[in-house]
Amino acid sequence: MDWVNISFWIFATIAAVSAGAVISVRNPVHAVMFLILTFFTVACTWLLVGAEFLGVALILVYVGAVMVLFLFVVMMLDIDIDQLRQGWVKFLPVGLLVAVVMLVQMLVLIGIKAKTGEALPVDNAAAQAAEVSNITWLARTLFTEFLLPFEFAAIILTVAVVAAVMLTLRKREGVKSQNPGEQSRVKAADRFRMVKMQAVRPVVEEQAPANPEETKP
Repeated sequence: MDWVNISFWIFATIAAVSAGAVISVRNPVHAVMFLILTFFTVACTWLLVGAEFLGVALILVYVGAVMVLFLFVVMMLDIDIDQLRQGWVKFLPVGLLVAVVMLVQMLVLIGIKAKTGEALPVDNAAAQAAEVSNITWLARTLFTEFLLPFEFAAIILTVAVVAAVMLTLRKREGVKSQNPGEQSRVKAADRFRMVKMQAVRPVVEEQAPANPEETKP
């Protein structure tokens, strides 16, 4: 029995179902949990085919960092936080389901590795031919043969980030904002002005008595 193919189809099914749940559930907290399960399942699929670097990077970068940003976005939405805190127990079944599925996937990977030997059966043929590890082969190939596409991908992602910011930038009335162009063109004379004033000793006026009859002899 080919356990690798069976595990691959199981992981692919779980990833597709959890990805569909991300956009179908109405609760934002449940959507975040299913998104974590999607990332973790895809990482398990990459580990299954021998791309251990991509799997670990997906868990560390997306599950560990990007999901924190998603949680910040969820907290910034117009949601009644008090109502969510009152019903926090209702999130427990979904959280337990996600945790159990992730645990089963880890056990499946460990079982396949134990059955097939030290490495997973699907390895990188190019890395084996070069007699180096998969990570070493990926680094050498990425920064030598595919350096130009890698740089183009970085530029495209940077342009996409800037474009997303510009598309969401809206001018609202009554909101103070900074103009970087005017700030860069500012001069010292625009910020600092010398004012010459004469030093005059203040004259203290004598205070008139409150009752005029007190001044009579």
